[in-house]
Amino acid sequence: MGELSTLLRLPYTDTVVVVGAVVLGVTSGALGAFTVLRRRSMVGDAVAHSALPGVCLAFLLTGVKDVPSLLVGAGIAGLIAALLMVGIERVGRIRPDAAIGVVLSGFFCLGVVLLTHIASSGNADQAGLENYLFGQAAGLLERDVAMMGAVGGAGLLVVLVLRRALTTTLFDPSYAGAIGLPVRAVEALMTGLLVVAVVVGVRMVGAILMVAMLVIPTVTARQLANRFTVVLALAGLVGAVVGASGALTATHAELPTGPVVILMGFAVVVLALTLAPGRGLLWRTLRGRRGPAKARP
Repeated sequence: MGELSTLLRLPYTDTVVVVGAVVLGVTSGALGAFTVLRRRSMVGDAVAHSALPGVCLAFLLTGVKDVPSLLVGAGIAGLIAALLMVGIERVGRIRPDAAIGVVLSGFFCLGVVLLTHIASSGNADQAGLENYLFGQAAGLLERDVAMMGAVGGAGLLVVLVLRRALTTTLFDPSYAGAIGLPVRAVEALMTGLLVVAVVVGVRMVGAILMVAMLVIPTVTARQLANRFTVVLALAGLVGAVVGASGALTATHAELPTGPVVILMGFAVVVLALTLAPGRGLLWRTLRGRRGPAKARP
């Protein structure tokens, strides 16, 4: 990391933040694509919010603010929340958006209650737990970024190895079942990949803003490409660019990294929606003014 700091001509701490933002961007972009293209983006929001009580419970159980254990708690809580959403939707026979709303509000309120309880407990180690709510990239250490890279890399490796099964189930679950793929298991794996992305990013951008990092890269990539493999690669690239540019802007302007990264991503989405060839608003407006092409004799 020291050599990279010299290459980028940045202080060591700023280099750690930038590298962490790139890792987050690539991971959330590529893994979040499965949720966005399944039209279940709000599931990512619910899972991200559910990470907060997982962090708090992990702290209460261990008594120390150990980052790996806190993120394990966040991951377990995210998986439980995802299973609850599916269970409420199927057993209660209610709409998916209602199931998501129930789980999101319940888990997030539990997290706020636990966070308040911990803050009033007098435990000196509890300082900084609230950063998992709003994020604090400035507190990242090199070992934290290494762990983010390892977890995110494992998720990306799963996508690379099981790409065909994931793609088939994503776009045509009936056909996937007909050729013998375990559709329920593959769908559960997609949810697990979403949890991986949340675990990687929740410390940097926080539970509240994490959903934006899951959605923004894929929305941008979808404006620029049709093939899923290209969308997946572009989403990772867009996430990396948004993360790096947002982190660099935040460090130079001395602003909070998470919100600046999300604002940078919002700007990129607006540009893509406006200027994307063939799909952008400007392109369609110009094509509409020209009118339909005249038939040639």
